[in-house]
Amino acid sequence: MIVNKNDIRSLTQQHKIFEHIHLQYAAPPNWQRPTGFESLCKIILEQQVSLASAEAHFNSLKNYIKEFSAANILKLTATELRACYISKQKASYLQALATAVVEQRIHFDLHASMQEQDIRNELVAVKGIGEWTANVYLMMCLQHKDIFPLGDIALQNAVKKLFSISHREEIKILSETWAPLRSLASYYLWHWYLCNKIKK
Repeated sequence: MIVNKNDIRSLTQQHKIFEHIHLQYAAPPNWQRPTGFESLCKIILEQQVSLASAEAHFNSLKNYIKEFSAANILKLTATELRACYISKQKASYLQALATAVVEQRIHFDLHASMQEQDIRNELVAVKGIGEWTANVYLMMCLQHKDIFPLGDIALQNAVKKLFSISHREEIKILSETWAPLRSLASYYLWHWYLCNKIKK
């Protein structure tokens, strides 16, 4: 996501916790990613693993094939995918996405003009793509401004520490107070979490 100065001003003025994070750690990094198949594959590999592990597995896969495309992913055998450190489950997810792209059930080129819910419906219809993956794609690739990935463990841990609440419904209600800039709020919380994790 490209961090907008006006959005930062609005969020930090309305919510002191984000002003505090900003003063302590500055603005979040630019986590914008390109739209399309390759980015969505990488997000799938990031499900429930460390970012470092996901990055290593993604790079292994990307270096193995000449062109990162749905057609080329479908050509890979189970043995080849394992050699790239892709688990059996994640391999099935990547192949399901590649099949959806080849069969034109995913329309990356149309997403910019589609309603958010229609994009969600298209994505989560694919095996292995749930709400978290769809949310991260909408935030990082399509730059949607008002998304809070409630299921993200790092965000949950940050909220628990900063706000002393732990129940999912409480976190959801709190996040709604950050609308219409919930994506930016999420980035600040991720930023805080990573900065403090590195300190440890």
